[in-house]
Amino acid sequence: MAQALQQSTIQSLPLLGRGKVRDMYAVGNDKLLIVATDRISAFDVVLEDPVPGKGEVLSRLTEFWLEKLAHIVPNHSTGIAPESVVTPEEREQVIGRAVVVKRLQPILVECVARGYLIGSGWKDYQANGSVCGVQLPPGLRQASKLPQPIFTPAAKAAVGLHDENVNFDYVVSQVGRDLAEQLRDTTLRLYVEAAEFAADKGIIIADTKFEFGLDEAGRLYLMDEVLTPDSSRFWPAEEYAEGISPPSFDKQFVRDWLETQDWDKTPPAPRLPADVLEKTAAKYREALDRLVA
Repeated sequence: MAQALQQSTIQSLPLLGRGKVRDMYAVGNDKLLIVATDRISAFDVVLEDPVPGKGEVLSRLTEFWLEKLAHIVPNHSTGIAPESVVTPEEREQVIGRAVVVKRLQPILVECVARGYLIGSGWKDYQANGSVCGVQLPPGLRQASKLPQPIFTPAAKAAVGLHDENVNFDYVVSQVGRDLAEQLRDTTLRLYVEAAEFAADKGIIIADTKFEFGLDEAGRLYLMDEVLTPDSSRFWPAEEYAEGISPPSFDKQFVRDWLETQDWDKTPPAPRLPADVLEKTAAKYREALDRLVA
């Protein structure tokens, strides 16, 4: 396995910013180079120890889904090889883990689709019987399958802070009713088609978040990562049950180990043991192998 990449160091392009996982560079005025590193975060803290191969898994899964779902909504892909926009010395940093994409105006709403009651949705339901203003039937349990998928948006927070669940009226207030309805309907179409495909591969997509942007003409595009273990809850169907939080194809091993440590969830985080990193990397690869094989 290639050495893990904690941070890219592309000098030939202007650096625009670094997120929890991705580094973003300008390619001219109308395109971006996005590099998926192997960084991993937990409890909104970026950890010092990267997960080998994680960025490549995220990139391959996103590429797979963008192609598969392109008939629903256009996406930010350009088809330009990332190796072609950097110097020869920098190509090793981008091969298999970077994309060149259209530069869009991001819509500052997380578009979340939920098919199961888990996470913050389960907490909201316990408190008031609804999720993001969507009233749900009584008697549902943790991880219950919902009668139908629901759109539960979130307001994007600054890096290091939690996104905040909001209702549909909030989205309307931010972008207008027509675009809000387009975001909701597109999010649910993407989720339903992806969930049906994944079910045939033995994976339940409990929920997922999408990000969208607009081009200069106001046309809607799907952007950022799509249907990865970082942006979704993937559950192995054979281990699913109501009344529990099912195991998932993501950083659960990291979170579980950190919960055993004397740590207040502020930087710096404890260093991760090699076996935790290896188990986490294996979970990411298993998700890729199940879906793409």
